[in-house]
Amino acid sequence: MQHDPEELFELTQATPEAADAPFLHHLEGFIDAGGAGRLLAEHLLEDYEYETIARFDADRLIDYRSRRPLMTYEDGHWAGYEVPELALHLIRDTKEQPFLLLTGPEPDHEWELFTAAVRTLADQLKAGPAISFLGIPAGVPHTRPLGVIAHGTREGLVTGNQRLPNRIQLPGSAAALLELRLGEAGRDALGFAVQVPHYLAQAVYPGAALVLLGQICEFTGLDLPSVDLQVAADRTNEAIEKQISESAEVAELVRALEQQYDAAAEDQDSLLAEGEEVPTGDEIAAQFERFLADQQKPPEF
Repeated sequence: MQHDPEELFELTQATPEAADAPFLHHLEGFIDAGGAGRLLAEHLLEDYEYETIARFDADRLIDYRSRRPLMTYEDGHWAGYEVPELALHLIRDTKEQPFLLLTGPEPDHEWELFTAAVRTLADQLKAGPAISFLGIPAGVPHTRPLGVIAHGTREGLVTGNQRLPNRIQLPGSAAALLELRLGEAGRDALGFAVQVPHYLAQAVYPGAALVLLGQICEFTGLDLPSVDLQVAADRTNEAIEKQISESAEVAELVRALEQQYDAAAEDQDSLLAEGEEVPTGDEIAAQFERFLADQQKPPEF
């Protein structure tokens, strides 16, 4: 039975400003080490004025039993319900350049219809390239520049970033399927994945969001100052350094990762300095347990 993709969304406001505007999207529910993608999406919505121009049918797409919406109970009765929102926003940067941001929970159902709906919406708005962004855990130290893996629907769309080698199979996501289907339809779509130290993957790590923002601005030409994210990143790095200074064992583990990183940078065939053992993610995570617990709350910008 054929379904109409337009049944999944309501375009509340058609605007010519969206023509050729970058179409950013981040869907919560898939991997996002350090909360990098979520932090960036929140930063854009908190720091810039926006208009919500389309909403998707959350009742149809979201499994509430797996991600139960919050309700408020007060003085003997139910007083409120936080309705899940999967929506498209039109935002303007500091130079009034428009861009789009689709954000909300990743759909649990009807991925094919959802991706067709997003493509239909992008076509109606005549939007520009679709861009996804998230964090992935990696065996890198926080004291070195964070790498970014980029991918796109055609050769040459993104350059200057790392690429995953050869052929691999990974658990799918709605965002990945969207990129695939947009590419098959001849539309430009790409994604950035920042490599977050695996011992910080469960923490809130604003530095990773900062790197993603830089990549997006470089690709799109958008002007999106990152003062708040930079302040949050500096504060988090100070907390990490304090934790390291209080534990010789943690410092040793980070040093081993630094040697691994530097050796690989000098010689792509060399993963470690001679005689050095790779610390496991479990070893480092155990040492950072207290730090991670303190960092679970989002930063207050």
